[in-house]
Amino acid sequence: MPHLHHAALEWPRSPFLTLILVFTALVYLRGWLSLRSTVVKRSLIWRAVSFLIGLFLIWSAVASPLAALDHELLTVHMLQHLLLMTFAPPLIWLGAPAGPVSYGLPRRFVNGLLFPLCQSQMAKRFAEVLVKPEFALLAASAALVGWHIPRFFALGMQSAPWHLFEHSSFLLTGLLFWWPVVQPAAGASRDDLSMILYLFFATLPCDILSGFLAFSDRVAYPMYFSSSHLLGFSPLVDQQCAAALMWTSVTIVYLVAGTILTMRLLSPQGLSRFELVPPNLPATGITDTVSQSLEAR
Repeated sequence: MPHLHHAALEWPRSPFLTLILVFTALVYLRGWLSLRSTVVKRSLIWRAVSFLIGLFLIWSAVASPLAALDHELLTVHMLQHLLLMTFAPPLIWLGAPAGPVSYGLPRRFVNGLLFPLCQSQMAKRFAEVLVKPEFALLAASAALVGWHIPRFFALGMQSAPWHLFEHSSFLLTGLLFWWPVVQPAAGASRDDLSMILYLFFATLPCDILSGFLAFSDRVAYPMYFSSSHLLGFSPLVDQQCAAALMWTSVTIVYLVAGTILTMRLLSPQGLSRFELVPPNLPATGITDTVSQSLEAR
């Protein structure tokens, strides 16, 4: 498969993104080491592993050899979207990053810039809007459907800056979407029943889009006509595989999350939660979580 080999040789094409993710991992690990003596060790380890796996999935989507194939196969392109929106964000939030990151960054930067910024009323009001489930669901659905409209899909594929913006929007809206489900905040409360409904309604845009791509008798994205038929896939078969991948992946992930929430709902004391933030710090939102983690330093 010479064309596949050539695509692999183009990697790495995003060294800057790799450096950002490596830096983030190092900052988190530095804070993780600082917090080891203040939290339950079992909680600390699995949360750190979760966060690092989340970063690895982001790297796989945007800067690994896999990323070099997104112009060749729609299935690979869809896998990138799933990694950025569906798999990486909940793992990132399960890592409860506010505490380790605040402890991992230089104290002068935290106290001089980050803490005052998180304490500002404007930042808190902005965060209150962002973390509302209604806004998060709307933003994630708009990003998913919008970027799969053929005209916008072509724009993202033909322009490197727009391609980066597309991936960034998937990751950011994915993080917003999973925040109310995971709630990585000490003392945070959540209506598990409403979150189960939240996950159910979130599957609808995915089902509609994947159903359209799977049962359509024509190729939705003509740019894949000119690509080599890797692995023997025709463009239409490739499109059907991409749709099946999204359909099954989203269904399974949301079903797992819904099952965990159902278990919590039926037995609130059945699943204990360990927090990777300093103890005795109640939090109600993103800025509160970060601010109180910073204040504990």
